Amino acid sequence: MAGMPRTARVVTWNGKDVPAELRELPAGRYVVEAIDDDAPALSPDEEAGIEAALESYGQGRVVDAKRAREIIDGAFGD
Repeated sequence: MAGMPRTARVVTWNGKDVPAELRELPAGRYVVEAIDDDAPALSPDEEAGIEAALESYGQGRVVDAKRAREIIDGAFGD
């Protein structure tokens, strides 16, 4: 499936009928994996980090992927 974006979709299935979200997909091979209904709880520090990142983004303070990788690699000493 060259050229086809690899995006994840969350589909609720009743166990019998094929959901519309799957019928809309082009023919091909797909991986289907069950997920938990509840997302794992975030710690207060994780919540604060996400809030800070969203606020920074909203203010236009962003970096491109290459610079982000440099920052992450630098933080881990790689």
